Amino acid sequence: MSYDVAVVGAGIVGLAHALAAARKGRKVVVIDRDTQANGASIRNFGFVTVTGQEAGDCWRLARRSREIWGEVAPAAGIEILQRGLVVTARRPESEAVIDAFLKTEMGAECRRLTLDEAQETIPALRRDALSGVLHSPHEVRVESRTAIPRLAAWLAEAHGVAFRWSTSVTRVATPRVETSAGVLEAETVIVCPGDDFVSLFPDRIAPYRATRCKLQMMRVRPAAPVAFAAPVMSDLGLARYKGYADLPEAAALKARLDSDQAEHRANGVHLIVVQSADGSLVVGDSHHYDTTPDPFAPVAVRDLILDEMDQVLDLPGRTIEEHWVGTYASAADRWRFTDAPDAATRIVVVTAGCGASTAFGIGEETVSGLFG
Repeated sequence: MSYDVAVVGAGIVGLAHALAAARKGRKVVVIDRDTQANGASIRNFGFVTVTGQEAGDCWRLARRSREIWGEVAPAAGIEILQRGLVVTARRPESEAVIDAFLKTEMGAECRRLTLDEAQETIPALRRDALSGVLHSPHEVRVESRTAIPRLAAWLAEAHGVAFRWSTSVTRVATPRVETSAGVLEAETVIVCPGDDFVSLFPDRIAPYRATRCKLQMMRVRPAAPVAFAAPVMSDLGLARYKGYADLPEAAALKARLDSDQAEHRANGVHLIVVQSADGSLVVGDSHHYDTTPDPFAPVAVRDLILDEMDQVLDLPGRTIEEHWVGTYASAADRWRFTDAPDAATRIVVVTAGCGASTAFGIGEETVSGLFG
């Protein structure tokens, strides 16, 4: 069987490239070693984040990806569960970062909320603990564990994309693609390996000095129903997300947090809380880096995440329903890379944990570079 484009990897980055190629009228096959997406693409918040992304092409591609999510979600039967973002501040240093951010290009259409407005949006906020709140209208939130399979099914049904599940790719020498199920041919091959740096083109990937980030997340059930109109973040996010953290004003906040919350900072904890259709909350996360992260999830790290949530939200009697570990590709000096082993082959890796937020834009960029 021959194709115009073969995409290796059926996570969100691979599916985004399949969509971009299919929209160009190409005959596309997606090949994945699992029976369905099972990595970082389904172990995350499903939070398509624009505000707070690193200035430059990351922020620009996040905006474009959010637009494409808006096109794809209704067509594929993917529910948009929440819109926008609420970032809470408990310190004057955090408010200074918010004020500085609002003066940047990236702050367009964002604004401060009064505490009354904030509590109307998120009734569970601990109002007396907050000094300021930033609101962004740009974000959307989907349920990753169902959205990614629906996206794949829609690509097959609406765009004729072929899927080869439970099939590992052992070698690529475009147009020849060798797999565990035999050989296929494709004029162009796009490899989206996630955090697998050794199975294909290890010599091409190695110079980017990528490693892996392990994170902890959980599903929390409030004791009583509570509505979250938008996802929630906190001071720790202002010191981590580069759209805020790279501002000069963030230096004072980082120093304050290093003093006030040294253990949280040492474990890479920052707070994101999103709500699912059944009222439960997906909460995270932490960040630990290693070439081969261990599979364990220390309760102490989980409790640091819950501590930050409890500083911001009043959820008495909440219980934990699920707790999991995920990994994604990471690099200290870049948020993504695209490598070209030859004119017809591309390797595309997102190295900052923002694949759901940027993949559709990256897919368009890659495919446009290949086909115009």
